[in-house]
Amino acid sequence: MTEVRWEISDGIAVVTLAAPERRNALTVEMAREMEAAFDEIDARDDVGAAVVRGSGGSFCAGAHLGVLGEAARDPLDDDAQRDIDALYGSFLRVGRCRTATIAAVRGAAVGAGLNLALATDLRIVARDARLISGFLRIGVHPGGGHFTLLSRAAGRDAAAAVGLFGHEIDGERAAALGLAWQAVDDADVEATALQVAARLGKDPALARRMTASFRREAGPPATSWDVGLEIERGPQMWSFRRRAKASAT
Repeated sequence: MTEVRWEISDGIAVVTLAAPERRNALTVEMAREMEAAFDEIDARDDVGAAVVRGSGGSFCAGAHLGVLGEAARDPLDDDAQRDIDALYGSFLRVGRCRTATIAAVRGAAVGAGLNLALATDLRIVARDARLISGFLRIGVHPGGGHFTLLSRAAGRDAAAAVGLFGHEIDGERAAALGLAWQAVDDADVEATALQVAARLGKDPALARRMTASFRREAGPPATSWDVGLEIERGPQMWSFRRRAKASAT
């Protein structure tokens, strides 16, 4: 892998988009490397959380213009469809990772890059980060489930302002809207993300079961309270038994 790098320490996988010369804009190859990285992470039992970050002080500038240009030549061409599907597939792969995921957002997250950040379970952003839908600016309809990702994170009004009306927001505003959990100084973004991930990294088996229950309950669509109770019952009983066995040894 050359443009997506990953490493594991203390039960936490750190996945880095490593194309700083283009502000980590996504190519088809990069998207496929990201899927492969998360396949490798999911195959391991010693990972309880994954942090996604960009190199060079920028998260992700969106889809590479070359990908968009090729798709625009003939949007119904099979190769064009496959290329766009590869980009979307990378967001879905992050969202379906067995471990909880955190986006550490510095600099800009634009278009597909914003989708990638929103595909994670939680976001830590720099106060001066720039979150930009970007599709309206270039005369392109949003893709990748953009409106769904925005609305599930921050509700209908925020999704309309950012995705429909093209309003750019910084990290402070993102945290106020609920698009991010915390806005911190740029230099502290990745350390804060690792700190948030640390507890899950200490107990990967429990972390993965909690992550699965969280996603099933929180949605979209969210479940009812009584259904949530039943979703949690099995994993909780497993954790009780595991704790009892540990106490007996």
